[in-house]
Amino acid sequence: MQANTPHPSFDRWSQNPQATARVALACLDLTSLNDADTEADIARLCERAQGPFGPVAAVCVWPRLAAFARRQLPATIAVAAVANFPDGSSDVARAINDAHAIVQSGAQEVDLVLPYRLLQAGNTAGVSQLLSAVRKASEALRLKVILETGELQSEALIAQAAQLALDAGADFLKTSTGKTPVSATPAAAHLLLGAIAGNPHAAGRVGFKPSGGIRTVADAAVYIALCEDYLGANALTPSRFRIGASSVLTDIEAVLGQTGRASSSPDGAY
Repeated sequence: MQANTPHPSFDRWSQNPQATARVALACLDLTSLNDADTEADIARLCERAQGPFGPVAAVCVWPRLAAFARRQLPATIAVAAVANFPDGSSDVARAINDAHAIVQSGAQEVDLVLPYRLLQAGNTAGVSQLLSAVRKASEALRLKVILETGELQSEALIAQAAQLALDAGADFLKTSTGKTPVSATPAAAHLLLGAIAGNPHAAGRVGFKPSGGIRTVADAAVYIALCEDYLGANALTPSRFRIGASSVLTDIEAVLGQTGRASSSPDGAY
């Protein structure tokens, strides 16, 4: 399936915003990664994560705030924290230290930025070394590898990054940090989902997380449909699908509450 090919499930999801909103809510990683975040900010985030229409899948925060977030939430909502974020440096020791801090915080998930500049320079061994080191340091936790597809740009590099992440034991492939000019796109989603679906060791296990720039339920419908088409309807659960966002929760609640404006169609999705 090519990036410019309409996906079979899109019309069904786009025409049923309430069903889309329910999946998006259940699979949402509600995120706050501002440099100045405080415990008060994260307390508000955790309160929002337990809204009137049901809980999100996880909250995603800095490692320094992960233990605090864990104390604010029921066990049914996971805590994720970021490693090697947002720059995706080649410093293995730094990435390991981040992973150790996340493990010690009691969080359940690590969102790790792949050292994409190493990949652009052709240093695949350095990429694999960092990914494998963090996988070993956080082996009991769910590992989401952020490929930063908007910076890699080329299909060949994105596909190579996906394969390196899968080889290192990633549990999820994630598009973006949300800190660069280009975040999640349908074209990148096709490449990541295709890598998962085409790998016999990943197809029934590894999940997908689009992140950055997803602001409405209609935006989410694009990625929900793509995930279903590549990985099957059974993959539309928090164990295989996440949406990394914060502002989308407002639109989810508007749709589920049947208040506010209707969720508009995403510009340029296809």
